Amino acid sequence: MSEPLTSLSTDAVSSTPDIVTCEDDGRFFSSLQEFIEQEKRCLRCPEDRPDRLRYVLYRHVFSKVIGRATTYKRLLLTIKSEYDDVIRELQRREEEAKMARWTLGALTSHPKSLITCQRRAAHLRERICLTKRETAELQEEMKRQKSSLERSTWIPGLTVAESKDPDALDKHLKHLESQRAALLDRKSHCVSLEVQAELDAELQNAKDHRDQLSTQNNQLKVLYKRLRLVSDCLSSWAEEKQQVPLEELLGSTLENIRQTGVTEDEGQSIDTKLFEHEEPTGVDESKLLSDYLNRFIELFDSAQYEEAALLAARSPRGVLRNLDTMEMFKGVKRPLGSLPPLFLFLQALLVTAPAGEKLSAALSLQLVHCSLQQGATQLITHAVNNNKLTFSEDMGDILTEHAQKKPGVADVCLALATTVYKACRLDRKTALSMCRRGFIHSAAEFMNHCQDLTAEDCMWVLCHSPSLSLLQLMTTPQQGRAAILSVGVACSTLLADPQQQQLALQLLDSFVSKGRGVLEEVILQDSSSSVDVWTDVASLCSELNRADLSRAVLSILLEQSGTRIMSPDLDGARLMEHVFL
Repeated sequence: MSEPLTSLSTDAVSSTPDIVTCEDDGRFFSSLQEFIEQEKRCLRCPEDRPDRLRYVLYRHVFSKVIGRATTYKRLLLTIKSEYDDVIRELQRREEEAKMARWTLGALTSHPKSLITCQRRAAHLRERICLTKRETAELQEEMKRQKSSLERSTWIPGLTVAESKDPDALDKHLKHLESQRAALLDRKSHCVSLEVQAELDAELQNAKDHRDQLSTQNNQLKVLYKRLRLVSDCLSSWAEEKQQVPLEELLGSTLENIRQTGVTEDEGQSIDTKLFEHEEPTGVDESKLLSDYLNRFIELFDSAQYEEAALLAARSPRGVLRNLDTMEMFKGVKRPLGSLPPLFLFLQALLVTAPAGEKLSAALSLQLVHCSLQQGATQLITHAVNNNKLTFSEDMGDILTEHAQKKPGVADVCLALATTVYKACRLDRKTALSMCRRGFIHSAAEFMNHCQDLTAEDCMWVLCHSPSLSLLQLMTTPQQGRAAILSVGVACSTLLADPQQQQLALQLLDSFVSKGRGVLEEVILQDSSSSVDVWTDVASLCSELNRADLSRAVLSILLEQSGTRIMSPDLDGARLMEHVFL
């Protein structure tokens, strides 16, 4: 029985090419098919009936496939194990069949052993029936194992069929990622051992301080009771007008107190109502602060940030309404689907702040920043209207920057920024905020009444919010007041700035379009600009290819000296400068 197997495993197998070395799957399976056909020819396997050698050949080929496989190697090994069981069962049946044929031949050649042969034949029939039953049971077991294999999981939470489905794998991956995010978020809510140690140390210090104050309070209570006894004796002596001398009365009273004694335990039993306004409050406050601290730490550690924020905002004497508590809330991440803990804390501070009490500058700035991030501009409006914030320039800058990024709330943010800047007496930023809101006339009137604003500040506002209307208002006298800006100085400054040149040209064009007399009147009334300034304006207009404006300005200047321009170019005009210098 072993000779065919030896032949298959040595000569026949070694005579074929190494099919495992093929890199391409197509070439691999092609060489595998050639190998099978060649081995079948060498082994002379019959095609019309089952043959053990053909099974052995296929088992060898199956081993080659398993050696090349990667993803489904486990499944293939399980199938091969069942395939080997089938081959062993077929080999056993073949051996039994050969033994039966050999026994039948022996019985035929010895008639005297017929009875024995019949008995053996009956025994063989029983063996055959038993083999059939075992084969049927084996097949059922194979089916059960195959069904169990299909129901088994390669990836926890997925079946074999789901492991092959890309959609199922993607869904399972998203589920695992959400679980990982939840675990990381839960981890972020935990407090480190160092922080826990610091909090425990602070708590222990608070307890020690409370015990110390409690001892002092008991001593004060004992002293109070002794003084109360003396006071009662004095009151009784004064009301009854006793003839006993005061010194004798005090001596006897003190002696009585020493004999009877008032211990600290008795002092502890004194009703606290007896002390009225003279009662020391240190013990009660210490206990209250300790309870608040313990409760706050408990809520904070359990990630109940909203309750912790309200508790901190309502803490006695505002011991938790500070930057240190804010940093604690700032250092933790918000739970999924909830507001940031820092915003909850700042909101609680604002809501619980008493009327007329403002948050500190740092807390106010952080409140505005977080509220803008959460889109809660109404909260800032409430805080500003109720005067609960400490204004600063940084707060106004944050509101202005947010208005530029979010056009939908730009007007509200700029209005709040205007209030902040005005409260901080930042006049030029106040005027700029008004201009950005479109209140050009209000801004010009505001700058006209601000005594601290310089011409440079007004030019700064104009350059950051360029507008012909604003420029005209700033260069026109209002209600008997001089103009905010000199026309000549404004045009000279704007023409020198490449980004503002068009604004100055528009202003000069507006004068020229109304008639030559308007421009002449403007130049003559502009007492703040010298001839050099207007000459510089004409020169800059010429450089910008606006010779018409240049000639108009120079013509007016030369007319004032009784001279006309002899040459249309700028050089000809400069020849007459000495006349009116």
